[in-house]
Amino acid sequence: MGCMTGETSDDPRAAYRAAYEGWQAQLERLHAVLLDGVQPRPDQLKGLLNREASTKEHYDQARRRLLGIEE
Repeated sequence: MGCMTGETSDDPRAAYRAAYEGWQAQLERLHAVLLDGVQPRPDQLKGLLNREASTKEHYDQARRRLLGIEE
């Protein structure tokens, strides 16, 4: 998926969709740990948290671009 490789789309809507889907996938994995009791190793938990934070930031950037409020 382009959102994880740092690629950007010329179409803000496509970039937003890709970023949203990527973030939701990471959020589902995080919720499996936080809400469903999945027990990862400590190093896996750190990676999971980092990936969720990174994809959330990518989503936020794509959302701002879509709304025309880029920083």
